[in-house]
Amino acid sequence: MGGVIVITMGDPAGIGPEIILKGYRRFGRNYVPVVVGDAGVLDFYRQLLKIDVPLKEIKDLSEAEGGFLNVLSLSRLGAGKDFSPGVSSEVCGKWVVEYIKKAVSLCMAGGAQAVVTAPISKASMHRAGYSYPGHTELLAELTGTKTYAMMLTGGGIRVVLVTIHVPLKEVPSLLTREGIEEKIELTVKEMKRLYGIDEPEIAVCGLNPHAGEDGAFGDEEQKIISPAIKKFEGRYKVSGPHPADTVFYWQKKGKYHAVIAMYHDQGLIPVKLAGFEEGVNVTLGLPIIRTSPDHGTAFDIAGKGVADPTSIVCAYNLASLFAENALGNKA
Repeated sequence: MGGVIVITMGDPAGIGPEIILKGYRRFGRNYVPVVVGDAGVLDFYRQLLKIDVPLKEIKDLSEAEGGFLNVLSLSRLGAGKDFSPGVSSEVCGKWVVEYIKKAVSLCMAGGAQAVVTAPISKASMHRAGYSYPGHTELLAELTGTKTYAMMLTGGGIRVVLVTIHVPLKEVPSLLTREGIEEKIELTVKEMKRLYGIDEPEIAVCGLNPHAGEDGAFGDEEQKIISPAIKKFEGRYKVSGPHPADTVFYWQKKGKYHAVIAMYHDQGLIPVKLAGFEEGVNVTLGLPIIRTSPDHGTAFDIAGKGVADPTSIVCAYNLASLFAENALGNKA
């Protein structure tokens, strides 16, 4: 075994526990999986959904064993009392943050080689008094990271977002040359570190239809995006701005290692079309490795036994690959 990968359990009332249990037997075996969460909650779902998984509760990472889904319990929540499948609550919101804090501390201390985060509920977190927009901002704060980015991957597509959860009408005003340069620099660096690609080829999307068509449909490409790309001429293999309606076709054909998109839906629609079930969210720029399934808590199906674990399996196995590439921790 090459080390430990910790998995945060996610919201106890969501599908996180279920997909972890279902996905366990499909996790790669180069690393030992340790869930940071609640052994009682996992056992509740194991019995409710009749999922045959060997659980082992541990008090320290040194006790983790291969052949088990190890659980480092921080909470002792009771079904029907502290949580109910599909119901957002303050209690769950409090504990998901504790699970994340512990997992990050284990990675920062070198005890774990990567963290995979199961889905959390922003509503539950807000009920508990936390105002983070999501995982990414919390992880950045916990690790002291100033420069980071969200990369989504699935179905042969890898896309990094310049802007994320903002209204579409605000995107043009939020685009800056410096911001795009920062994303290009970070993407190249992380493609080398995580994927082991020495000279990654990066394509940058335009903002407007046909990438502005020489100013006919907007001038953001001429004033902002093209100058940002030009900075890296002779240093990196970065090209663009490319029309977003064709660049993902060429990436799927293998021409580009990653695409940088200007806004949320420009990047996420192709990822979800190409590989909806296997989508993975990767946080670039952190001093630790973090992946997560590209979906939410799905309260509407929690506890019903119908959740698909494919995305968390892909997230776990991608984290394993990153650990080997970035840390030289060959198992």
